[in-house]
Amino acid sequence: MTAVPARVPVLIAGGGPSGLAAALELGRRGIEVLVVEPRTTLDPLRPRAKTTSVRTMEHLRRWGLADRLRALAPLPVDHAQDVVFCTGLFGHEITRFPEAFGLTTERRDDYAEPGQQAPQPLVEQLLRDAVAELPSVTVLIGSRVVEVTDGPTAASAVLEGADGERHQVTADWLLGCDGSSGVTRRAIGARYAGSSGTLPNVSIAFRSSQLEQRELCAVGVHYWVIGAELGGLMGRLDLDGTWWAIVQGVDAETEQVDPVRLVQALVGADVDVEVLATDPWSARMLLVDRYRGERVFLVGDAAHLNPPWGGHGFNTCVGDAVNLGWKLAAVLRGWAPECLLDSYQAERRPVAERTIAAAGAQEAFLAPSFATGDLDAESADGVALRAAVARALQVKDPEFHSLGLVLGYDYPGSPVVVPDGLPVPEPELVTYRPSAHPGARLPHTWLPDGRSLYDLLGAEFTLLRLDRAAATEGLAAAAARRNVPFRVVDLEHVPGLRERYGADLLLVRPDQHVAWRGAEPADAEALLARVVGAGEMADLLLP
Repeated sequence: MTAVPARVPVLIAGGGPSGLAAALELGRRGIEVLVVEPRTTLDPLRPRAKTTSVRTMEHLRRWGLADRLRALAPLPVDHAQDVVFCTGLFGHEITRFPEAFGLTTERRDDYAEPGQQAPQPLVEQLLRDAVAELPSVTVLIGSRVVEVTDGPTAASAVLEGADGERHQVTADWLLGCDGSSGVTRRAIGARYAGSSGTLPNVSIAFRSSQLEQRELCAVGVHYWVIGAELGGLMGRLDLDGTWWAIVQGVDAETEQVDPVRLVQALVGADVDVEVLATDPWSARMLLVDRYRGERVFLVGDAAHLNPPWGGHGFNTCVGDAVNLGWKLAAVLRGWAPECLLDSYQAERRPVAERTIAAAGAQEAFLAPSFATGDLDAESADGVALRAAVARALQVKDPEFHSLGLVLGYDYPGSPVVVPDGLPVPEPELVTYRPSAHPGARLPHTWLPDGRSLYDLLGAEFTLLRLDRAAATEGLAAAAARRNVPFRVVDLEHVPGLRERYGADLLLVRPDQHVAWRGAEPADAEALLARVVGAGEMADLLLP
């Protein structure tokens, strides 16, 4: 049995995606972390999130895990990349949305990694295994955090094991990654605000041999069925006959439902169905009023609950963990002041708010709302009706094509980002338009030798030099004086990069976001102090 320490620098309540991602960010930097997770096993029959976005895959690449996930994923990207709308799996295809969720088989300049479909339990197990390789991280499986007390200099928590035995742990910092039903949100007095979806849903995991034996209407990564008795969506979990389905408008908590019949209604045929698991749920669009107390931070679902449409929830959780993880490590390693942590809420809460709004907007355009007329008719009227519905379905495009949201989120108003005085592009949902303005994710590029630019970035701050004449010594010396880990990468040899990024120098943060861009700063010390949370804005709009 793992011994429970009395005190740790960081205690993470919850070992789901956000807790494990935070443990990776901290543990890879040598920070001592205790993760407390009550689930002894990860249920593969409740896949929940299935979309690992291109941005999360870029983080996995940074952690050295992207290829490991692709090797484990039971549904290769090259199997299917399109979302197909149809009248049933053996019926008519109505329309399709190609390369949904960033699923591409060819390399694209906009991102270092395409998206990946993989059940959340599989991703979590990969993260568990990776965390177990970090000597500074201890994971208590089968225990839970049952009480949290916040304080000005430390947080305390009561841990309860499976046998009921309790231990008290004091932590310099505590991350609440314990979801909507955890204790950390209440411990800091934070409250959810928002709404729930209008339709109840039931998720079903099942196996069917006949689905494998008959020719489907199309090859898709997801199938949305409309015009049938029931609306919903479904897709493969693997290539060996295991599927998932979501049936909309069915309240399995209050009604007697037959999951076999529900699946057959979606498929549009009486195929064999072996039900593996069912999971009733309703979409929730909730966001807390604040992300931190004194020594306690809320991360992931403890801070926001996203509806599943578009597959953003799990990925937003990982983004939270990355943002807070590098900052907390910087504070604990002594090269940034505690006020750097104030930027966590300032940066991440607007992202969650925008993401919830984008996903929630799709609640009004679920499959039942398009169920009208005989969509399976072979007549000219049937063909015309399917064409009309296909046109109407274009309102769903932002659900499947949202790189503007996934890659284009930024922190231009952050207290630790230095604006350059130039106009900041308006946020977009569907289309990603690369911009290197301060606060933005550094636009990705593939270098002439085939490497990703991201692979050249340092673990902490990186100064990109795009003009040979630009001086880097001032910032390098300021970083040395402050003990800020710092790398200079010369890219003046890359054609067009200076014009694309819009400056001679770019200072890139550990999370791959631009902290500053410009020419040689007049006051390198003040600039560096600003981006690590130790300086005032003053006059940093430098030439």
